[in-house]
Amino acid sequence: MARAANKLTALGIKKEGLYLQVSNEKTKAWVFRFMINGRARKMGLGAASLKPDDKKITLADAREMAADAHKLVVQGIDPIAERDARKAALAVETVKQMTFGQVAEEYIAAHQSSWKNAKHRNQWRMTLLGITPKDEPAEHDYCKAIRNLPVNLIDDALVLKVLRPIWEKKTTTASRLRGRIETVLDYAKVALRLRNGDNPARWEGNLEYSLPNTSKVATVGNHPALPYDQMAAFMTELRRFKGRAARALEFTILCAARSGETLGARRSEIDWDKKLWTVPKARMKGEKGKRKDDHIVPLSAPALAILKDLPEGEHLFPLGEGSMAAVIDRINEDRAQAGLPKWIDPKQDGREIVVHGFRSSFKDWASEEEITHDNNLSEMALSHTLPNKVELAYRRGTMLEKRRRLMVDWAGYCYGKSVGGDNVVAIGGRK
Repeated sequence: MARAANKLTALGIKKEGLYLQVSNEKTKAWVFRFMINGRARKMGLGAASLKPDDKKITLADAREMAADAHKLVVQGIDPIAERDARKAALAVETVKQMTFGQVAEEYIAAHQSSWKNAKHRNQWRMTLLGITPKDEPAEHDYCKAIRNLPVNLIDDALVLKVLRPIWEKKTTTASRLRGRIETVLDYAKVALRLRNGDNPARWEGNLEYSLPNTSKVATVGNHPALPYDQMAAFMTELRRFKGRAARALEFTILCAARSGETLGARRSEIDWDKKLWTVPKARMKGEKGKRKDDHIVPLSAPALAILKDLPEGEHLFPLGEGSMAAVIDRINEDRAQAGLPKWIDPKQDGREIVVHGFRSSFKDWASEEEITHDNNLSEMALSHTLPNKVELAYRRGTMLEKRRRLMVDWAGYCYGKSVGGDNVVAIGGRK
């Protein structure tokens, strides 16, 4: 217990309410004692020192602090409550100065336990904080321009400064990054009360007027495609991914289909006995009102196996528009974390591959490797409209059996082995 406070009457400070309190451990502290609203109170002013060169509170400092406190008492203000209020205000002001990077770190720490695996956390840290799983600088520091800025100062212009340089070159990555920035800013507003107003990273009613829609970006120019001689290596990585989105991408590649055709596929469109997938002409991209026939896709054994492994339901791939692109993005993020090069199109300045590009991979393979197959077969497999003079020669049939052999050969090439008849390549991770 502390000894009774000792008045420094010898120093002439009795009337100031200033005391020197000495504890049993011989420590000394300045104390200001006062009465307010009929209540005796004691306010600590700090560790005491009677030496001018000591870093503790000197007598002169203590007198000044006691005088300031006394003025508040005269005004009917409790100096202890006033001091606590100032500290609280300072703490709030300090929190308001949290940077975007600090808030991102706090969000990741608060939510990582609910994420499926460490890869998800690593992807957030790499894109938002520019840090690899090994705590090394990431190859691309996307948020460098905003990470050290106070989170309450992040506005539309700053978000666009981050997104515009990669929006058309790395569309999927940019789209996922936008969503993560939006989440962090929402967290800063709702959970931490550090922001007010609308979220500058919000897409609808905001960035949609400043950036082209991701689906439209992909139609500008040629689609970045994977060189066909890398298909087996890519498919090996793809098959390690679980989930319906990964299987949808695998199925799309095997069928040389458009993503919209796969995402709209119905169980009633599949002829399980004849191993055919009939895509209604009404769902064919850009062909509404023009196409005379449905598009029929011969299904190789691996493609059919994917469908048979799917859960019951009429809608085979009930997924969002960007779901398959997100799989490619995750594969590339995993490769970056492992120090491996991403899957890119070397003919397009290293742009990362996109879903639609696999149709080009198929066409290049069919044109350059499968010389035994007629070029028009691959055009029909891609549901391209043939030139009139050629179309006349093919109007009597759809060349299904020849196209079936083409798709079987393509599946075999994708898996790096022969796929024929009812032999099915083992496909893992379909849960």
